[in-house]
Amino acid sequence: MNESRSAAASQDGKLQANALGVPGVVFLVLAAVAPLTGVIVVASMAIALGNGGGMVVSFLVVAAVLLLFAVGYAQMSKKLVNAGGFYAFVVKGLGPIGGLVAGFIATMGYNFFVAGAIGTSGFFMQIIIADLFGLDIHWFVWGLVSLVVAFLFAQRGIDFSAKVLGVAMVLEILILMVFDFSVLFQDGFTFEVFSPKVIMTGSFGVGLLLASTGFLGFEATALFGEESKNPLKTIPRATYIAITTIGLLMAFTTWAVVSATGAFQAQEVALEHLESGDLIFSLSEQYLGGFLTHTMMILLLVSLFAALLAFHNAATRYLFALGRARVLPRALGATLPNGVPRTSGIINAVFAGAVAGAFALSGLDPILSLVPTMIGFGTLCILVLQLMAALSIVVYFRKESDPRWLSTFVAPGLGFLGLLLIVVMAIWNFPLLAGSDALAVSLLPILLLVALVGGIAYGAHLRSKKPEVFAGLSRDLEKFEEEHDRADLRG
Repeated sequence: MNESRSAAASQDGKLQANALGVPGVVFLVLAAVAPLTGVIVVASMAIALGNGGGMVVSFLVVAAVLLLFAVGYAQMSKKLVNAGGFYAFVVKGLGPIGGLVAGFIATMGYNFFVAGAIGTSGFFMQIIIADLFGLDIHWFVWGLVSLVVAFLFAQRGIDFSAKVLGVAMVLEILILMVFDFSVLFQDGFTFEVFSPKVIMTGSFGVGLLLASTGFLGFEATALFGEESKNPLKTIPRATYIAITTIGLLMAFTTWAVVSATGAFQAQEVALEHLESGDLIFSLSEQYLGGFLTHTMMILLLVSLFAALLAFHNAATRYLFALGRARVLPRALGATLPNGVPRTSGIINAVFAGAVAGAFALSGLDPILSLVPTMIGFGTLCILVLQLMAALSIVVYFRKESDPRWLSTFVAPGLGFLGLLLIVVMAIWNFPLLAGSDALAVSLLPILLLVALVGGIAYGAHLRSKKPEVFAGLSRDLEKFEEEHDRADLRG
């Protein structure tokens, strides 16, 4: 008994090394992005509320901004391997207190995402399963089932999650490609989407904001550095592949949708379907027929579950990193013998389930209450986190007097400015981003100020009262850098 206990204890703070190659990290990231969900929900809403047929260009512009950011991100990834993701980047660039703020924002964002994903998954499961099979069960039951299965899958190890999510991602992309090429072969694609008149339809700024939500999840590549094979190369490559794939897929599928509706009529048509959310399904019926449309509905459920699993993995790793650094209770830094965060996974699942359960017990509609509250604020948190990481990259390399100005200052600096514009628009248009103008939802961005003040105050407390923990924020990063440096030398 004592031997087994000490064996388990020896696993504390150690994730499963060398579990993921480039494809595995890409699968984990693209699953969080959930391409099919992104098209059915994000692209449809963006066409309706953004710049209509010009959304094709909006997706490409956001991809370009994020690729500029990724140039500096890749350079920073070569300097840093840590499960803390962007929190670790900010510690490196802006110092421990900045890292605490980023860590709190990331933890809030991803934990909110998981709670919201329970609502999204449960709601669509109730609707689609009742429609296709006649089995009508309350959304919270389906959402809870999804959460339990995601938790059990995550406990099997990150490599198992990558395989499951890889299958889901391939199926999602396949059905989208079938739809896209069906439109292309039947009607052709219109090049009017690139005309200035179409690009400036509606609100180009809102279009960019909504397009950026289609990329949420790409930043998770940094979270899996400690679990990757040759992370100094794997993480940058996975990041470039993820952003490029998301950008091309969203732009190409949006191009198909706009071509099917007409570039100048796209916004009007999308607005007609906005409340029912069936724009893509109605077009699928027209171009693919009933069987493949039903297949798309089932794959939407797969996509939603994949996103829930991916966000659960991400949330547990932020909790794990802060626990291992002793910023949060140390128990959060414990792992199972297979390298899976133990307590962090339980805490995230219990928190998300309890939040979703509270909404269910209140009798609130998940799409009108739980989802906009959790997903909307989670989205804002991740956008702010990306912005802080972009600033940290620029600051870090300037402090180091790095001579590579193009890759460490110009490109990431432009990425920072683009992200700053998107974050400002996100805060300004938060009710639109959250899909609700309720007062409680509109006030959620105040929690970012709470995280800022709390991070600064807690950092000051650690520096004066627990200097070893404060210093450990940086030491935790350096320890894993040294381990991977030694591994590279041995390789």
